[in-house]
Amino acid sequence: MITNRLLGYPDDARLLLINADDFGLSHSGNEGILRAWRDGVVSSTSLMVPCPWAPHAMSILREHPDLPFGVHLTIIREFVPYRWGPVAPITAVPTLVDRRGHFLHDDEERDTLLARADIIEVEIEFRAQIDTVLAEGLRPSHLDFHCLPDGGRDDIFNLAFRLARQYGLALRVHFRHHAEKCHRLGLPANDHHVLDSYSMDPATKTEQYVALLREMPPGLNEWAVHPGLGNDETRALEPGSWQVRRADLDAMVSPDVRTAIEEHGITVLDYRALQAVWAAAS
Repeated sequence: MITNRLLGYPDDARLLLINADDFGLSHSGNEGILRAWRDGVVSSTSLMVPCPWAPHAMSILREHPDLPFGVHLTIIREFVPYRWGPVAPITAVPTLVDRRGHFLHDDEERDTLLARADIIEVEIEFRAQIDTVLAEGLRPSHLDFHCLPDGGRDDIFNLAFRLARQYGLALRVHFRHHAEKCHRLGLPANDHHVLDSYSMDPATKTEQYVALLREMPPGLNEWAVHPGLGNDETRALEPGSWQVRRADLDAMVSPDVRTAIEEHGITVLDYRALQAVWAAAS
């Protein structure tokens, strides 16, 4: 396993990143992610800089400097009534926004966004999000994407790859041809499909995670989880899917999941291990 060797582990080691996505999306999400890291097995998180609760998330990061985090590069939104827009001036990124200056909606307008997004404007916005974090005195470990695996287009992935190297960060990689590109350059990347917790049944999520740990293959694996409190705020945002976030929180703090990690010899990492190699190769 190329990534195992790059990170200093034997080929048969089973490595796992447990990253809590959507930090900054909501108060419920922020508190759920903090609890899943502090009291559970979550190893890192990803900050959505454009969202209204990002300042609260950044205050948590300042209070907990040992909480590893990345920048969850965001140019799309998934909730109809809850909207956010670019960090960069709207006039600088017109192909990324609707007539009101909000990002386009994932379910209804993803294809429109990917067809019209100007790569120069995407770079302006990505840099604005990263630079906002750095200006707050925070130091991320990696970049990843909100709702758009590997950015949704090869040129967007290549842009994020270039930015990761420039800023000395690691990069989450979903697709095999992108992972192979990283491996050819001596950069660690996921060896397997990144698990999105929204693909799982909330009713049996803890049991599913335990089964995944039992069957986990050697190499670098990643779970993209979404812990949340499941309170009134969460239910108002996601009336049809709030259970996903509450079930993730319950699973991440479950003794059963922690015990399975230990019993099956899984090594849980955060993105700082990958960042060290990426930064050294930049």
